[in-house]
Amino acid sequence: MARFYIIVVGFLWLGWFVSWHVAMLWRDKPTVQAPRRQYRLYFVMIACGIVLMYGVIPRQQPVLWTVTPVLGWAMIALTAAGIAFAWWARIALGRLWSGGVERMADHRVVDTGPYALVRHPIYTGLIMGAVAMAGLQARPWPILGAALFSLGFTLKARVEERFLEQEIGGYEAYRRRVSMILPLPKFS
Repeated sequence: MARFYIIVVGFLWLGWFVSWHVAMLWRDKPTVQAPRRQYRLYFVMIACGIVLMYGVIPRQQPVLWTVTPVLGWAMIALTAAGIAFAWWARIALGRLWSGGVERMADHRVVDTGPYALVRHPIYTGLIMGAVAMAGLQARPWPILGAALFSLGFTLKARVEERFLEQEIGGYEAYRRRVSMILPLPKFS
């Protein structure tokens, strides 16, 4: 039965992947880019996490818990919510979105919509989906994969923040007000 939930989540991810790549056409040209060497390793970590989550590693692993229908549907809902949150953030950024670490000509701090909740809502949404996939797999390698995926995005977010602090005004104040990945209250 867990296989059914994994297939449904797989189709949700496939839909996100295709639509995200089509939306790449809807963005401005960057004026300044951070050197890719500053974050290339983090993309490798994210890719390795995906490989581990999607079971390319042999299945001879212990099953850590039973995936009940309640858990299965909850993880489908978590994935759908994560993808929706990432898309909400992508739409809120509009033409300022970039897959790399770049500044566009009219770049500014976006602090409304999902960006009022966390500084990196796209990563938050994708991490939610990774956690859901690991929950459905219920095995050690996918859990490690979700952790690696999450760490890769968190480290990339730090590179982005250093870059944005240098390139656009107002980012430091935004950083003090809003949490990075998890929507936690900030205390002064």
